[in-house]
Amino acid sequence: MPDSGSTTAAALAARYGLERASRRPTFVDYLREMWTRRYFILAFARARTLTQYSEARLGQFWQVLTPLMNAALYYFVFGKLLGTDRGVDNFVGFLCIGMFVFSFLQRSITASAKSISGNLSLIRALHFPRACLPLGYVLIHLNQLLVSMGVAVVIVLLTGEPIRAQWLMIVPDLLLASVFAAGVCLLVARIGAQLPDVSQLLPFVLRAWLYLSGVFYSIEHVGFTDSKPWLRDVMLANPATVYIEIARAAFMEEFTVHPHAWEWGVGWALVSLAVGVVVFWRAEDRYGRG
Repeated sequence: MPDSGSTTAAALAARYGLERASRRPTFVDYLREMWTRRYFILAFARARTLTQYSEARLGQFWQVLTPLMNAALYYFVFGKLLGTDRGVDNFVGFLCIGMFVFSFLQRSITASAKSISGNLSLIRALHFPRACLPLGYVLIHLNQLLVSMGVAVVIVLLTGEPIRAQWLMIVPDLLLASVFAAGVCLLVARIGAQLPDVSQLLPFVLRAWLYLSGVFYSIEHVGFTDSKPWLRDVMLANPATVYIEIARAAFMEEFTVHPHAWEWGVGWALVSLAVGVVVFWRAEDRYGRG
């Protein structure tokens, strides 16, 4: 015998056109709702940025100081001790640009893994597309990347690089890198919401990605790819490498864009975003439960 309370609730919902709050919307409706919540994403990113360094005396200066300290460490270890600067004249600019771009990807992905589990109270209190959360973290770290790029401009000028029209390439490059990061972060957020242990695995995966992305050595000049040109092509097609190499070609006169770099950059961005949005949307009605 059906529960009279449930029947009454269902009848009232049908009468007044009410729907289950956790119901997954259609894909088109989901995209439309995400667009209407763009100001929510901006506000979320702004609030998190302000609180992230609120207890630190240097405040948001850490946005610049952290990647600079990492770059200095890698310069000493890989440039001086291991000599991976061979084939690169301006290794300081080379390393800083690589570190800044990769740090953006790394931090965005790491933060997105806990974007659902770390915001359960917000998810259960408000109705909004859950994709706003990982996208908000991408926006937070994109803001930090833009600050870092301002520092990169100073560094390349101090190291003797001339101002050229090619500097404008950095705008579409960072846009593509952000789109790629958004797609990956949505995918990682979906996995992290179901498998919390992914946060423990990510540091190892990202560290391996760092070593394979040519951040602190030139892929074109490493010896282990001389006998295996296919390996060099695979490494150059790595999405992190693509966006880093375009940024280097923009700021550094000794570098030119790889013939297929823009094709790879656009392809990685579009595929990543398409897969990430679809995969994340399919579990929309399950986030925040339990």
